[in-house]
This record gives sequence, structure tokens and C-alpha cells, in this order.
Amino acid sequence: MKYFEVEGGRKLHGEIIPQGAKNEALQVVCAVLLTDEEVIINNLPDIRDVNYLIDLLEAMGVKINRIDRNQCAFKADAVNVDYMLTDDYKKRAGALRGSVMVLGPLLSRYKKAFMPKPGGDRIGRRPIDTHLIGFESLGATFEYNDDSEFFKINAENLKGNYILLEEPSVTGTANIIMAAVMAEGTTTIYNAGCEPYIQQLCLMLNSMGAEITGVGSNLLTIKGVDVLGGCHHTILPDMIEIGSFIGMAAITESDITIKNCRIDQLGLIPNVFKKMGIQFEFIGDDIHIPSQDHYTMSKFIDGSILTIYDHPWPGFTPDLLSIILVTAIQARGSVLIHQKMFESRLFFVDKLKDMGAQITLCDPHRAIVIGLDKAFPLRAITMSSPDIRAGVALLIAAMSAKGTSIIHNIEQIDRGYQNIDTRLNAIGANIKRK
Repeated sequence: MKYFEVEGGRKLHGEIIPQGAKNEALQVVCAVLLTDEEVIINNLPDIRDVNYLIDLLEAMGVKINRIDRNQCAFKADAVNVDYMLTDDYKKRAGALRGSVMVLGPLLSRYKKAFMPKPGGDRIGRRPIDTHLIGFESLGATFEYNDDSEFFKINAENLKGNYILLEEPSVTGTANIIMAAVMAEGTTTIYNAGCEPYIQQLCLMLNSMGAEITGVGSNLLTIKGVDVLGGCHHTILPDMIEIGSFIGMAAITESDITIKNCRIDQLGLIPNVFKKMGIQFEFIGDDIHIPSQDHYTMSKFIDGSILTIYDHPWPGFTPDLLSIILVTAIQARGSVLIHQKMFESRLFFVDKLKDMGAQITLCDPHRAIVIGLDKAFPLRAITMSSPDIRAGVALLIAAMSAKGTSIIHNIEQIDRGYQNIDTRLNAIGANIKRK
């Protein structure tokens, strides 16, 4: 197993370009299954999860032309749906949670699909009930085999319907949209996820000939069409990477510029980092974070400590709470981190406490961070990455620590961050992959 050897205490300087958005990529790559015409996707992140998904589509019969590592042409004119019954498909799809989003396109175009129980991060329960209930509302029928942990879904007569989601699931919304675009009649999805990833998917589908209105809101109307065509689509820069770089710059006292951020799509992310006292400026579509000796977290009007919590868009994304928590370690002041959506995502704080952080884990969802105000640095330790976001948070902590840290299980980091060691080393980090 590979690991990172991280020399801490180095200040970074220079420019860095965020990768394409991982969560958008997993959706739009699955959307190529909706047409037999060529679809070209630009700004693909060259990361494990996306590459595994592309390999899975190729195994299903989709023609793949990797123009370069960040641009790919897809042509799904000879998909072998029966491949989904093979052990090879079960093994591939079961190892990749993003593979669940092939269901909607396959049901829409081929009227049937098979799906093993999905894999992915071990950060708590992440059921796919929203997906299946949405498909059922459109007329699909499904059965689950407890022994094989395999779903079989039939969709011979998909018809539009009014769907009120119990939760604004992003992947669930995406899957239902893709199932509905060629269903008979009109589908209305209320309490839909409205993240930029969903907006991008809808814009892509409309460019292919779909008729989706309400994009950007939680009320989507989808008028079914008979066929979809090809398109060119460009993925947004990854907002999670952008937020990670802001936090990294603050805790390491670095001076960096994040290029081409699509600031108009970042929502509350800049505001939350400002509440932590982090200074930055917008220069066109770039974000410049100057070196700061100290940053002071704000308080509420009544004097109580700052609380930062996750919430469906346009609230603050849960994927950045790990970064917020690590950044708070060296801030002046205290903050309550409330991770509402996943019950296991804060358990990595034990490793941060071993490094010298002052953190109290109140319960699986809440942690209080008492900032050290850079009175003393974190100490280097050996640790292991439990999931994608915690892994990068630990990497950032190691970059600010005194001494050399070892991070194992970096395959988790590689799932979501493109060549992170090489890109950070280019602006002054010292991260060795071994």
C-alpha cells in the first residue's frame, strides 16, 4: 500500500488550478448512456473514481476516446446491457458508489438495469432508497436479492409523475432526472437537489435535446422527449478543492492564488471561510489568499461561539466540514462543527488530537475546536486516511505540523484529488509518495 511522507512547516507560494468537479463528473459521465451520438466532456478530473467509472462504461460497450487525461469522447451506440448480469460488472460496480448513477440512463433508454449494492466511503449510512422510490414513481418495478445483494429493475413503461423527495439527495435527484428525460409525459420533482452539479447536469441534458425547466431551484419540471443527441460539455472547477486550498493556505501561512474558480458557483463557501477570519480577495475569477500570521473566528451577535454546519444547497456543503475543522485548529477562538448528514465523518479527529489539536468530540455529529492561535505547531505522527475528505484534511494538518508525518491508505485521497502531491509540490510543499 502506498503512503505519503509529508514534511510539515513549509509555506507555499504560487498559483494552483483546481481540478474538474468530481461529483459533477460522476453524473455527466453516466449521462452519455442516454444517446447513441458522440458526447465530449471537457475538464474531467483525472482521479480514481472517475477513471473507474469510465472503465466500467467501456466494459459495458461504450466507445471511449481519451483525447487527453482531462478530455474524453464517449459513444454509447453498442451498449451490452446483459453485461450487467456478469460477475465482472458486479465486482466493478460494487467497488464504486458513483456507479449507482448508471441506473437512471439505462432505465430511460434500455428499460432495464441491474445494480449490486454500491460501495464508496465508510462515512455512515448512505442508502439509495431515494433513487429507487423515484424510479418506482415513474413506473419502474424492482426486486432485491438478499443473498446476492443485487437489484433488478424493470422500466418498460416509464411515465411522468409528480415526485416529492423525502430528502434533497443530489445523486438521487440526478438519477431520477436521467430516468425521466425520455419518460412519457411530464415529471415534476419537488424538494430536488439543486447543487451546481445538478444544474450542470440539467444544462448538459438540455443541450442534448431534453426539456428541463426550473434549473437552479428545488422544483424541476421535465417534459419527456423521444430521443437525445450528442453534445460538448465542460465540467465546473471542483468547489471542494477550492475550499481545501483556502483552508490549507490559512493554516500553513501560505500565499497562493487559486485560478479559474467560477466564483459565481461557490455559494456560501467564501462566506464561511471569512467567518473564520481568513483574508482573501477576488481577482477576476481567481482567489488570492495572502499569508496570515493569525486569523480570528467570528462570534454570533450574542457572543456565543461560531457554529458551522452542513445543509443541502444553497447551504454549506458537508464535504468541506473536515477542512473547516482542521483549519480551525490554528485559529484564534472556538467553533462548533455540526456534521448533520453523516454519522461517522468526524471520527478522524482522534488523529488530530494525537497531533496536539484541542478538539472535543461531543457525539458522532458534533465537535468543538478550541483554536491554538499558532501558539505551538501540531506534531507529526503516523496516521491513515479513512475517506476522501478526511484524508485531505489530514494531509493539510500534516503540512502545518512540525516534523515529518506518514499518511497511509492514500488510495482514498486519490479517489477524489488529482495528483495532489505533484500539484502541491509545485508550489512549495514536500510530499513524497512511497
